[in-house]
Amino acid sequence: MEACGSAHHWGRQLQALGHQVQLLPPSRTRPYVTGNKTDRSDAKGLLEAQRNEQIQPVLVESLNQQALSALHRLRSAWLAARTARINTLRGLLREFGIAIPLGSNRVVPIVQGLLEDADSGLPDSIRPALDEARAEVLELERRMRSIEHQLRALARQTPLIRGLRTIPGVGLLTSTALVAFVGDVGRFPSARHFASYLRLTPRERSSGLRRQLGAISKRGDVFVRMLLTHGARAVLRHARSRKQPDRLRAWALRVEQARGHNKATIALANKLARIVWAVWRHRVEFIEQPAPAA
Repeated sequence: MEACGSAHHWGRQLQALGHQVQLLPPSRTRPYVTGNKTDRSDAKGLLEAQRNEQIQPVLVESLNQQALSALHRLRSAWLAARTARINTLRGLLREFGIAIPLGSNRVVPIVQGLLEDADSGLPDSIRPALDEARAEVLELERRMRSIEHQLRALARQTPLIRGLRTIPGVGLLTSTALVAFVGDVGRFPSARHFASYLRLTPRERSSGLRRQLGAISKRGDVFVRMLLTHGARAVLRHARSRKQPDRLRAWALRVEQARGHNKATIALANKLARIVWAVWRHRVEFIEQPAPAA
């Protein structure tokens, strides 16, 4: 079947009946559909795509795995809505000559102070609407904290998540997102394959004897790649303030000095992905190693 909406549900139902289910990515099967789109042509296209060894099937997610990914998707949706409301408040108040400093945690207190001040210069006709927007931001933050509380409860019950959280730069959101969206790490034969699956490897454009490596591609799971990249930035920033960085942080600092901050961040994210594969595959915890002497 195509890995489209509700495909994982029907995949689990068919597996319970004893069938072997393969979910194929729709973007890879569409080129095999010739002519008009009908059930017959779709079925023929799926059969042709299944014969292609380069098209990897999508793993059928379990019920718990889908529930965990649903929590992440809800939190991301509420985070996007919160950011939109904050930007709206900033833009509207700027039109009245009120500039709010950077920082999302400053918006709600400043707006509340302006609403409580009768001499703030805000028209009375817009004050109720601004108060509704302020209350909406607080409600979205409360929902996000509730999701994070549920994720912490699940993390305490899962030894795998506790092991992943021992890796530098891998916190609550990253560890639970990896378990939710990756599923079984055993389907990757090596750490290099896992980093390539997350598209943390350079894009190649080579021909003949000329090999050209560029930036990473934007394909793959954007959410997990974003979390690992932000985690790498945090590790790199912490490494600068650490008196005696460990082996991993010392390597990241050397890469940053030689290649720049952004390239060092992606290189460190690639390294973290490989460490995640090793910790997950062997069910061990990450142990910091001292940096070798100069």
